Amino acid sequence: MNGVVVKTGILLVMVAVCVVSHAGALLNQVPAGGTVYIGEEGLDITPVMGIHTAIGWWASAAVIGTTPPSKTIGVAGRLTTFSVTPSEFVGYTGNWYRLDSGGNADGLAFNVKDPQLTIRIEDVSVNVDVTENGWVYRGDEVRFRIDSNLADLTGRGVPGAPVTIKVQGPDGGTYTALVNKAGITNSLNVPVSTTPYYTGPFWDTINSAYTPGTYIIWAECNANRMKDNYEVSGKTISPERSLAVQEQNPLISAKVPTTNPTTLMTTTGTPKSTTVVTTQPPTTVATTIPTPQETVQPPVIPAQSPTPTKAAGFCGICAIVAAIIGCAIYSARRN
Repeated sequence: MNGVVVKTGILLVMVAVCVVSHAGALLNQVPAGGTVYIGEEGLDITPVMGIHTAIGWWASAAVIGTTPPSKTIGVAGRLTTFSVTPSEFVGYTGNWYRLDSGGNADGLAFNVKDPQLTIRIEDVSVNVDVTENGWVYRGDEVRFRIDSNLADLTGRGVPGAPVTIKVQGPDGGTYTALVNKAGITNSLNVPVSTTPYYTGPFWDTINSAYTPGTYIIWAECNANRMKDNYEVSGKTISPERSLAVQEQNPLISAKVPTTNPTTLMTTTGTPKSTTVVTTQPPTTVATTIPTPQETVQPPVIPAQSPTPTKAAGFCGICAIVAAIIGCAIYSARRN
């Protein structure tokens, strides 16, 4: 299967080279009032300039026709090899006008744009954008979304801006084509003609040609060598995207060890503390038990007292009686 993919990819690259070569004559032809991008070189602006040899740019607050241009660039001697150099045009985007011999605006020459380019990844099997979470289930099908301001290149008679999607495998190799579930091999050179631009379902991630692992994906546009001259992330080359192709979501597996310990510690700790405190009262019960025993014993001692008390009372009565008898005898003797 890998051999078939490689051979087909080579064939598609050869076809793409032929198409670019054929379209090259159009891609560098700038129509009057057309759009050019910072970084482009080798442009033919003869149809734009006519007899004029200079162009001018006015700041947004300036009034064209009553004020001189804020910036002027001479183009004599480079009408067929014109370059939109970063040193001359960064910070000066927008409309540039032809200048007559007196330095006055004489019609729109072209519009200068700072290129913008980003790429997003979509799992078409579940209809989800997976750019941010960086993971796709191995077995799902993938397509790409290109966001850019490059579609104006179609004004030069080409199908779209030549953008190349780069897919670097876990082993470091870069693919030139991807196979989808229908078995179709798709070239990663795409003509971006709209914003956003969507590829079709491009990539069957379970195909044996693609091993599980992390893939690095980005897009770049080198129309008229704009990337070579102005390689800036987000402009002629998109920021890189990382995509893990595997059967388990790495975001879910990463959360499992963090959640479990926290839950176990919280749940176990609270009941134990409560149970220990609640069980302590038996100490109070143990203290209370001796108290009834001490209270019960004293009544037992008084219960034995009535017998001696009664004996003491009887002896007292006898003493009284004896005293009375004694007095009576005494009185009798005196009489």
